[in-house]
This record gives sequence, C-alpha cells and structure tokens, in this order.
Amino acid sequence: MDKKQKPRGLGRGLSALMADVGPTVSTAPGGPSPAPARPDMTVPIEQIIANPDQPRRRFSQDALDDLSNSIREKGIIQPLIVRRLDSGQYEIVAGERRWRAAQQAQLHDIPVLVRDFDDTEVLEVAIIENIQRADLNAVEEAAGYRQLMDRFGHTQEKMAEALGKSRSHIANLLRLLALPEEVQDMLREGTISAGHARALITAENPVELARIVVRDGLSVRATEALVKKSQQPEDGPKPAKVRKSAEKDADTRALEGDLGANIGMKVSINHEPGSERGTMVLQYESLDQLDQLCNLLSGN
Repeated sequence: MDKKQKPRGLGRGLSALMADVGPTVSTAPGGPSPAPARPDMTVPIEQIIANPDQPRRRFSQDALDDLSNSIREKGIIQPLIVRRLDSGQYEIVAGERRWRAAQQAQLHDIPVLVRDFDDTEVLEVAIIENIQRADLNAVEEAAGYRQLMDRFGHTQEKMAEALGKSRSHIANLLRLLALPEEVQDMLREGTISAGHARALITAENPVELARIVVRDGLSVRATEALVKKSQQPEDGPKPAKVRKSAEKDADTRALEGDLGANIGMKVSINHEPGSERGTMVLQYESLDQLDQLCNLLSGN
C-alpha cells in the first residue's frame, strides 16, 4: 500500500492503539466482561486475508474446534479488526483465530471493525492483542518484538514503556532468538519452559543439553547447574590463568579495580606481553547486570 512515511516513535503509541482496539484486547481478570463492540459492517469471509506479519504462528486445533462450535451456536460476538487494502480485500489486524474458526464453522459473512492503520500499527496491534490475551509463546513474543525493532526502529525502552513490560523482560525474550532452532521448537511446543531456555543461552552445546533436560525432566535450577557444569574444564582450572593474573603489574590491577567499581562488575584485563594487544573480560552475575552493561555500552 502507498502510505506517506513520516518520523514516528511508536506511531500513535501502543497505549493509544490499545484504546482504539478497546474490548478486543482488554481482558481484565476478575472484572465484568466488556460489552462487545458494534461492527462497522459485515464482510464476505472470502474477502478477508490473514496478516502475513502475524506474530502468532501456531494455532491449537483443539482450541479452534471449541471456538468453531461456539461460533456455530452464537455467532462471532466480538468483531474482527481489519484494514481495507487497495485490492478491495480486508487484512486482519486482530482476530485471526476467530477468522479461522469461522471458516471451520462455514460462515459466509463476518462482522468487522475497519481501521485505517499503517503497517507499523498493524503489527503493533497484532502483538498487543496476543500479549494481552497471553496467547503467544515466548519465541513468538520475542519474534514480534524483534520485528518492531528491525523493521520499524523501535527501541526496547519504548516498547517496554508502551506495553507495560520491564526492559529486562523484553531483553531476556529477545535473547531466546539466539538459541538453535531445535531448542526454540522445544520452547514453542512447551517441552521446555522459558526459564529452561534462558539457562541454555550461555551453553556451548544448547541442543545437547536441552535434550538432556527433556529426557530427565530437569527443573530450571537443575538446568542452570547442568549448564554450569558443562562449562567447567574436565581437567580442572588451568594454572596458566592463575599465573597470568599474578603477573599483572600494579597499574593494571588498579585499572581493573577502578573500572569494576564504576560499572559494578568484575573486570579482568589481560595484556599480551611484548605487544599492544590484549583482552578485557567483564563478568556479570545476572541477566539484569548484563542489561545494565548493554545500556552502558550503547550509550543509554
């Protein structure tokens, strides 16, 4: 679609989009059920197409069957949110599960709310709806955040503020995308939890360890211990590292101390004798510390 591009942070803002979507994404626990929004119109089901950027990729067939049965009896109570395309079709912004269930129920027309969203807002609302309804698994949620960052330049801070999530929550989810596809599949299928997956991020052989976790039914804590054990040298600590540390001059040790005090982490500087090269190792004790370090290095 040809749309004017203009500088934007989060467009109208995710909070504004939530208000625009209204009851479709509002599921306050314990509160009264909101009145269904009145549809703008009904549209032939064959004129509606799915959103190719839909964050959720997997739909439970059992859940679709239940929803389809409900739709046969009572119809679609909550209209889908769509946008009109130049082709005359309507692209789903929110409500793909209802659309799929309506197809199973062999409905001919579907109630819709037509909204004039641009590409960014479509993706934002799709993520909001799924997150608000807790329908996304951790990998799908992370992939949605990654889309917002890569395609539209959104920062973790802006997304955290608009979605009411902590920045560490978003950062931790994004790290899951660095895991091998096999481990991500285990997470999508619920074979392992997000806690298990986070513990495997730093492992050198995450696929092998993930298989052990599933085979032995390990807890998250046991998985963390397994990863830590896998990272320890089989022959014990290498004495060369101890000697290297002992050979550091007073200036290097003082610099390590100053840097460590400034960033709140252990710093190790190893200079290669006879050259101007070396390495500096920053040791973090938690993912929150890693987030702080990332902020420092990125100038935030």
